[in-house]
Amino acid sequence: MTIQRDEIIKKYQTHEDDVGSAPVQIAILTARINDLRSHFDTHKKDHHSRRGLLKMVGRRRRLLEYLKRTDAERYKGLIEDLGLRH
Repeated sequence: MTIQRDEIIKKYQTHEDDVGSAPVQIAILTARINDLRSHFDTHKKDHHSRRGLLKMVGRRRRLLEYLKRTDAERYKGLIEDLGLRH
């Protein structure tokens, strides 16, 4: 996960030291959410992890709303690149 995380950070960072801007956080959360999908295919009754998943989805939604409000052009590019909101 750390190698994948570093690649995600490099792809979405706005400057060299950026590791926590909204687009970076959204991309990392999206990767974690997608990883959990396969977990729930095999562990259907894992409700404790499902709660964590719902918290991550809510946090991503709030970050997306913030990004849409502050930088609409970057928001459009990010959701298209991540494959969100078909």
